Amino acid sequence: MKKRILIPIVALGIFFTTVSFKSDFFEIAKQIEIFTTLFKELNMNYVDEVTPATLMDKAIKGMLEDLDPYTVYWNEQQVEDAKINNSGIYTGIGASAQSRKDKIIIVEPYKDYPADKAGLKAGDEIIKIGNIPITDLAEDAGDLLKGAPGSTVDVTYIRQGKTATTTITRGAVELKAVPFYKLINNDIGYIVLSQFNSKTTLETKDALVDLKSQGAKKIILDLRGNPGGLLDQAISVVNLFVDKGLVITTTKSVIQQYNQVYKTKFEPVDTEIPLVVLVNGRSASASEIVSGGLQDLDRAVIIGARSFGKGLVQRPKKLTYGTQLKVTISRYYTPSGRCIQALDYWHRDENGDPIRKDPKEYNAFKTRGGRTVYDGGGILPDIQLESAAYSPITTALLKDNAIFDYATKYYYSHNMTDWKNFKFSDADFQDFLKFLKTNNFEFETETEKKFAEGLRTSEDDGMNKEISASYNQLLVAINKAKDKTVLEKRVEIESLLTDEILKRYFYREGLYNYQIEHNPEIKEAVAVLDNTSRYNKILK
Repeated sequence: MKKRILIPIVALGIFFTTVSFKSDFFEIAKQIEIFTTLFKELNMNYVDEVTPATLMDKAIKGMLEDLDPYTVYWNEQQVEDAKINNSGIYTGIGASAQSRKDKIIIVEPYKDYPADKAGLKAGDEIIKIGNIPITDLAEDAGDLLKGAPGSTVDVTYIRQGKTATTTITRGAVELKAVPFYKLINNDIGYIVLSQFNSKTTLETKDALVDLKSQGAKKIILDLRGNPGGLLDQAISVVNLFVDKGLVITTTKSVIQQYNQVYKTKFEPVDTEIPLVVLVNGRSASASEIVSGGLQDLDRAVIIGARSFGKGLVQRPKKLTYGTQLKVTISRYYTPSGRCIQALDYWHRDENGDPIRKDPKEYNAFKTRGGRTVYDGGGILPDIQLESAAYSPITTALLKDNAIFDYATKYYYSHNMTDWKNFKFSDADFQDFLKFLKTNNFEFETETEKKFAEGLRTSEDDGMNKEISASYNQLLVAINKAKDKTVLEKRVEIESLLTDEILKRYFYREGLYNYQIEHNPEIKEAVAVLDNTSRYNKILK
């Protein structure tokens, strides 16, 4: 009887699954055929000459535009760049750079690497590579800076209005996942973890073991500004501090094969050592898996500001001719069941912007020890500090390069030989405000974007003449409000300015040494670790 009932049910399930698959397959094939014939006719018949590769590139971008920003198409060079990011090793000039209006800006030359040895500094504007002006090159102009070890490249750059040329001898560049660690106060180990590449766990473990051998009885793990990376490395880093066999994250998707439970696989290094994790608004993805897992397991006190809120998992899928699609395949959840994705890209507002969950709608979850934690976007620290925050106005200043450009100005107008006594003074902050005005930094807030969209809509409705005067008055009021907000967010702005300025003089090593003595988040972490009762009260 059971067989007579079960077999038809199974057969029915297979039938519906097969029908659904065939239906989807037919629809995909149909749309591909329509697109192929359209693409062919357009290229053969359009009145002006068109480039098939350019048209296809735009078509792909348009197809992905309404999805989440992490689902992207990679050409062959971008595939290679991704491999480099995951390995942390490449051949080049040893500097991070940014393309900006027909020039390449050196953002940070790495100490003792080729660009640094050639004399390049943060803020230098590269206008020519070899004999080729940047204006004649496509988006991937920076690829000309790469090359075989020992090969040379001449670059022409502008510094403080003056043009100069230098020769860079390319070399192997290794970007460490743990660029800095140190024993502080005789018994606290401080570890900076800057990215999750293939060597992250090994480097973190080596730092932890070394610090313990030096006498560390407490640990600070600094994930501030860490954008994430490899998921398996995040699980393994948590594994250094918790027992084998514990669930760290769960991924869920409409595709059954992507529903996975990730557990710790190895014996830990130390499950008892008191631990503080630092996060901020630029700690994302794998950083949130680590901080969220340790928080949910009551294994660490989290200090700083709410993290970025990237709860989506991507996987590269190979395409033809060496290209790939990096596609979002699932959402991940912390051990307590939280999804910390901040923006909902699948439900958008009337302007097409992704919806952010209202704090009133956050859901409560329980840690292993019974503490209450919430979802809704990012990991909310157990101890929040203003200096670690990224308000909208601060984010706008960063996006507009105001903080970076002011640090360049500061570097060339101030001499500094010792980081220990540095302080960004009241006079410095007033100079920064003057700098914003003098250079007409028009950083745009979300409020301004909304009103600008409204004005464009009024033009379509033929009402712009009637409201333009009121709109201009509104802009004046907004600018006054922005000036006030900059003053209100002085603490977090000063923190970012201090970091950017110190890197110019003393590289990252000097910055980290300065932060150990002066940074509010690190000082708070030390205070918590030195107060056993307070540490235990937070976790228990």
